[in-house]
Amino acid sequence: MITIKTESELDLIRKSAEILRECFHGIAGMIRPGMTTGELDRFAEEFIRSGEAVPAFKGYMGYPASLCASVNEQVVHGIPGPRELEEGDIVGIDMGVLREGFYADATRTYPVGEVSEEARRLLDVTWEALELGIDKVRAGNHLSDISHVIQAHAESHGYSVVRALVGHGIGRRMHEEPQIPNFGPPGQGPVLKVGMVLAIEPMINTGSHEVLTLKDNWTFVTVDGGLSCHFEDTVAVTDDGPEIMTR
Repeated sequence: MITIKTESELDLIRKSAEILRECFHGIAGMIRPGMTTGELDRFAEEFIRSGEAVPAFKGYMGYPASLCASVNEQVVHGIPGPRELEEGDIVGIDMGVLREGFYADATRTYPVGEVSEEARRLLDVTWEALELGIDKVRAGNHLSDISHVIQAHAESHGYSVVRALVGHGIGRRMHEEPQIPNFGPPGQGPVLKVGMVLAIEPMINTGSHEVLTLKDNWTFVTVDGGLSCHFEDTVAVTDDGPEIMTR
């Protein structure tokens, strides 16, 4: 069942989203060659807890860290640790915050130093796909209008969208209905209504859309070793259009 949030519930999600925004601001300033993904994770946990909130990912279904750090061919759910970021990498940082019973969730993919033209183009196109998807978060549109515009934009640039992983509703639980694929025809699925809150998250690959899971049972990677990029925002449907809570 898709839940409709009250204004007071939206305010609570906004509080979680504010902590998330500030944490990303701190992490953006730390991304550089030689930084370990574990150091980023420690910063995120300390920052989130200092805001009287909880890192939503830590312990979720047994996940061992406060953020996901997915490098290059890693699509999502990369476990942070001793790996050092290298010049030319791209790293997707996915984080969630739980405060006062409500969640916010977002992802940013960062270039590490100077990156290739291929990597820069992938970052740009994935961000544009997110923006186009968010623009469809309007009362009266169908859910698949979001999916379709993301797929169309990615494929128009020669990329593929991951199909095994999807966006989701969010609120009292981190993953609520509806699931939001990043592909499909327009005009299908539930009609969007004011008060819905959605985590829109295109995951776009330079090669095949297919992914596989590493032996850690968390990290998804591209099957062909191609680069993957992931951006995500928590977005509410309002009378005035989409409210991007995590910006």
